[in-house]
Amino acid sequence: MADWGPVVVATVLFVVLTPGLLCTLPGRGRVAEFGSMHTSGLAILVHAVLYFALATIFLIAIGVHIYTG
Repeated sequence: MADWGPVVVATVLFVVLTPGLLCTLPGRGRVAEFGSMHTSGLAILVHAVLYFALATIFLIAIGVHIYTG
């Protein structure tokens, strides 16, 4: 049986936390901008830290598992 939990969690978080797609933290003129399709180096760093923190919480602390077969 394959454990698809880490794959699904990583893919969903990557799509949701892509800087500029849904939101940008920090934005250009505000703390948060939604749907701006712009990014910066600082926004990439903030989103990477959020990605790591949420992936750690979902995969290690909560233990999300999706088994197939």
